[in-house]
Amino acid sequence: MEEQEKYMADGQGRLVPVGNIKAEDKLEDQLVNDLFAQAKQVQIKIAGFKETAFNDVQAFLDILAEKYGISKGGKKGNMSFTSYDGKTKIVISVADFIQFGAQLQIAKQLIDECIHAWSEGGNDNISALVNHAFRVDKNNRVNAQAILGLRRLNIKDEKWQRAMDAITDSVKITSSKTYIRFYEREKPEAEWKAVVLDIAKL
Repeated sequence: MEEQEKYMADGQGRLVPVGNIKAEDKLEDQLVNDLFAQAKQVQIKIAGFKETAFNDVQAFLDILAEKYGISKGGKKGNMSFTSYDGKTKIVISVADFIQFGAQLQIAKQLIDECIHAWSEGGNDNISALVNHAFRVDKNNRVNAQAILGLRRLNIKDEKWQRAMDAITDSVKITSSKTYIRFYEREKPEAEWKAVVLDIAKL
């Protein structure tokens, strides 16, 4: 054990004699390890608080379900809870992660046909909007929000509407994640301010 304590492993896994390591490097190593250990403890506390918060919310929903005679459990959607004085609020939000099926390619073809047919009508803006929506990122994924946003365009063309139907049919929800956020304000008419629990945003 004493022999091992005279060495420190470097970034390549090599054992370096402590006497050959600069004092500032040893001090930096101690700083990082000490703060990292504290960060892991904070992480555990936040995870425990998150679990407690969701359990308490579910308990409250069960009380409401019992009062109004409906079954307990079920999928929770977006909801908010506000203190009686209107100064604090808890928001539960559900984010769906989606992928697009093969119908998306059909939608793109129909949209391209629409734009080509409209080419003499000065629809350069719509063309740019569509090209932006279907642009892929470095992971070869399209922007789901931009794609779905095309459905909000008020275009009555029958082929365009078929393209929008194809986009809708292409959506596949792969997973969902539930978030809990906390807000506060000084008085009921003031703007809500988020209680930041992300250390990087403090």
